[in-house]
Amino acid sequence: MRVSDNTNTGIVLDSISRSRSRMENLQAQTASMKKVTKPSDDPVGSAKVLEVRTDKVNNDQFASNGKLAEAFLGNTDHALEDLSDILMRAKELAINQSSAASSTQESRLGIAEEVSQLYQRAIATGNRRIGDRFLFGGFKSTNPPVDADGNYHGDHGESMIEIGRDVFIGMNVPGYQIFNSHPESSHDLRQADPEEAQRRLASSAEDGSPGQSPNKNIFQELRALRVGLLTGDLETIRGTLDGFDELLSKVIATRGKVGSRIQGIQGNVQAMERHNLTNAQLTSSIEDADMGQVVSDLAKEETVFKSSLAASKHLIQPTLLEFLR
Repeated sequence: MRVSDNTNTGIVLDSISRSRSRMENLQAQTASMKKVTKPSDDPVGSAKVLEVRTDKVNNDQFASNGKLAEAFLGNTDHALEDLSDILMRAKELAINQSSAASSTQESRLGIAEEVSQLYQRAIATGNRRIGDRFLFGGFKSTNPPVDADGNYHGDHGESMIEIGRDVFIGMNVPGYQIFNSHPESSHDLRQADPEEAQRRLASSAEDGSPGQSPNKNIFQELRALRVGLLTGDLETIRGTLDGFDELLSKVIATRGKVGSRIQGIQGNVQAMERHNLTNAQLTSSIEDADMGQVVSDLAKEETVFKSSLAASKHLIQPTLLEFLR
């Protein structure tokens, strides 16, 4: 078989071209430190990398949701702590003034003023907000849920937020669950209009359900204590003690629920951080180049390229004179 000069030229040029292509690829890996820079480099690996990156974007959003919910719940916990302090102080005052031997008309009038301040603090705590959203209004988070008379105007909604794939958590606690000792005293309370529910809760002291103590309301109990102090009605003052005990137990139980939610959010965020770390390691194993191997291959390819150029001098005769020699 006769091998022409064109055939030799084609072989040499093809060899040089393939060598240069491999060198360019290795140089690109050296510059980017990645062995997969486009889908054609590794179709299967590229698909996995895109899947992992999408997962990370989702996890970042879930983490952001978790931080928002944690902020709301953290402020809720602080507000509940303030309510606990108010109730404990009110109970302390009621105990101190519940006996004629330990109180006088003048002392009761002075204590009534302090109870009035506790009442105002309770109203302000009930209207606590973060940013422009009120904590205890349920879904009605743009308006103050408690008016000056202690009436609740929020609803019963709990804002659920997704902190993980198909993992939802309530980021708020409706005020009616906090301000009342027995918020579920009526079986259809959740379906009732907020003002109607407030009326039922207020009247449950007279017609509470069997086997359950009448509902107590924080604001009503504080007002009752103040009225008892102003009028010198020791029976009314003593009657608020049980209410303060029940309300304090309710607030403490709610704080426990809020704390559990915060702990759940923090645990979920930590789990996502570990998941992101595992995904980052997987992405690195697919994308990142082994720089030691790349440098070694580049040096070998440079040697092959130089050898191809040197060999081409003998295979391709550049002039007619050398061809005739």
